[in-house]
Amino acid sequence: MAELVRAKKHLGQHFLTDEKIAVAIVESLKHTDKYKKVLEIGPGMGVLTKYLLQQTGYETTVIDIDYDSIAYLKTNYPEIKDRIIEGDFLKYNFEEYTTEPFAVIGNFPYNISSQILFKVLENRNAVPELVGMFQKEVAERLAGKPRTKAYGILTVLLQTFYNIEYLFTVHENVFSPPPKVKSAVIRVTRNERVKLPVDENLFFKVVKTGFNQRRKMLGNALKPLGVDLVPAQRFLTQRAEELDVEEFIQLTSLLYPTEK
Repeated sequence: MAELVRAKKHLGQHFLTDEKIAVAIVESLKHTDKYKKVLEIGPGMGVLTKYLLQQTGYETTVIDIDYDSIAYLKTNYPEIKDRIIEGDFLKYNFEEYTTEPFAVIGNFPYNISSQILFKVLENRNAVPELVGMFQKEVAERLAGKPRTKAYGILTVLLQTFYNIEYLFTVHENVFSPPPKVKSAVIRVTRNERVKLPVDENLFFKVVKTGFNQRRKMLGNALKPLGVDLVPAQRFLTQRAEELDVEEFIQLTSLLYPTEK
């Protein structure tokens, strides 16, 4: 057996130690009819990997930037040694892994969890499902509903193309070292939306601008866009957190009526 891997603070590592929770996370992959490959991010010492490898419905590959974790996995899980990607998920070109659909799973480093989601969002047509461990506050934000404090930019952008389910909360004491916050597992499943009826970049811009000053009504918050706000009159007395995805699409179409 290789020596245990020491968690590295700069990589945001907190290794899950509870086997029952590991099993529950792996079993949360529910849409395996849509893919035959699963990519695990940051496997650490393989607490999820061991259960992923027991599944016969898909093939598991892992990606990690930590050399010590990679060495540990190669020693303790030799059956996966040819399916270990040494690299940074955020910079990785998925087409080097596969051109087929694949799921993403992991006990994600909290310092890059939002960036992981933006990366998945950019490649949404390749990723039909994601199951991951997040800081509880982030998980609540992702699954947030309009008119709540948790609802924000990433909520709207992700919920435009994915359905979000908050699955369960995880206590700090099941990690080594324990984080200072509670955690939660969510499932992110691709919805049926193929293409927006408005320009995607403009839609993202409207959402981000609206939330940049979330306490202001949209009539003031959207002024930096430099467009005529009058056509969107019915939205201007509301705040960004009051609009759902469909309303943000409508708002974008009113502000940019000729952009398709």
